[in-house]
Amino acid sequence: MKFRRFAQLSVAAIAVFAIAGCAPGGQATQNSAGAEDREVSTEIGPEEVTLRMATTAPREMVEAYIEGFNELYPQVTIEPEYAEFAAYNTSVNLTMTSNTPPDIAQYGVVMKELVPGGELLSLEQYREAYGWDDVLPGAALAFSEFSDDGKRFGEGDLYGVPTALSETGIFVNKAIAAELGIELPIATLGDLEDAMDKALAAGYTPMEAGGLDTGTLHLWANLLDVLMPSDDFRAWVNGQEGGSITGPGALAATEKLADWAARGFLPADANANGQAQSTANFVEGDTLFLFNGTWAVTQVNDVLGDDGGFFTMPGETADSPATMSGSSVAFMVSSRTEHPDAAVAFLDYMASAEGGKVAVDQGYMPPHVDTKVEAEGATRDLLDAFAAVMADDGMKRFPDSAAPGIIDRMTPGIQALTAGRGDPVAFLAELQEFRDEYHSE
Repeated sequence: MKFRRFAQLSVAAIAVFAIAGCAPGGQATQNSAGAEDREVSTEIGPEEVTLRMATTAPREMVEAYIEGFNELYPQVTIEPEYAEFAAYNTSVNLTMTSNTPPDIAQYGVVMKELVPGGELLSLEQYREAYGWDDVLPGAALAFSEFSDDGKRFGEGDLYGVPTALSETGIFVNKAIAAELGIELPIATLGDLEDAMDKALAAGYTPMEAGGLDTGTLHLWANLLDVLMPSDDFRAWVNGQEGGSITGPGALAATEKLADWAARGFLPADANANGQAQSTANFVEGDTLFLFNGTWAVTQVNDVLGDDGGFFTMPGETADSPATMSGSSVAFMVSSRTEHPDAAVAFLDYMASAEGGKVAVDQGYMPPHVDTKVEAEGATRDLLDAFAAVMADDGMKRFPDSAAPGIIDRMTPGIQALTAGRGDPVAFLAELQEFRDEYHSE
């Protein structure tokens, strides 16, 4: 798998950047449906074009992308078709294989199944024409690289462009940390446990994490990130032959989660609260840490202001590489679109430095290396932490990407472990069996 360096996001006045690759140019390409070779171009002609886009992204975010793109290309009309997340993931394959598929579609967890049938346009030639490898993080691009059978990530052709990145980590109430004499950011996993011990002794909730949905699953994922060797985790989640989650690192992470729950570091009712409620509990001011994703940053900033902060899960030593679990809001193009150059140009705009400002405004991380934003509070911490993760090639896929439907095994298994039930060894063995069965089909 290819991982490329991602430069530090700088604190500067927001500047306007042109869409990448606007210079004329063309290269031969062939889409995944086996169409005739043709020339790809990073230019859009003057003729009027209409593109339909299927998405589950926030309307405000999509409208901002469209508005910015239309300032450059008023001749292109983007018609968004919105769907709720759950409904989208069950219907997008039917939508993309229909007689009238949208030109552009947001990546859904089942979309890789469209690769073998040739329903998605390979973006390999556009990748070179736009120079994405030089300006977008390789780990994020790898999220949309699929083998020919669609089962393995991080190899084969590129089918999607990352436009906004979601990451997970630890929000902190800096006022409580200062009261307890806790130095931030936390340097090691042991220091994190010591801090939670102090919070518990002082009558504070050490860490909120919503177990009703996927909050504690994300917490487990970040423990995997720091305790399981990166190559081993990526081999397992990306579908490589022999990849395993039953080794000592994964077991240590799973046992650590169960231990934290048993020590009272998580609320007794963690499994009764989802991520939204755990965030609401955190900002009330009686909790030291919150484990959640970038999507919580706006609420943390609005309520805690300068008292809100963020850092990545620390490793076993202070010099451990920075790492995060995450996902990419990526968009793909139908192989049957009549306007591939215009469709890809819109994807490139969303991933550009200018489009990156839209991502930050919505609580996401910007993919483009040249994105420059002013930010304060937890957002500033999050941007700095994200840049460090990119510099250390530490961005990792959420573990439920290992196989379609495996999240339905992970969620109740994690809930059982945090409730003091369940066997870590048996839990990991079940996930391994489910993943291996998928890849043997």
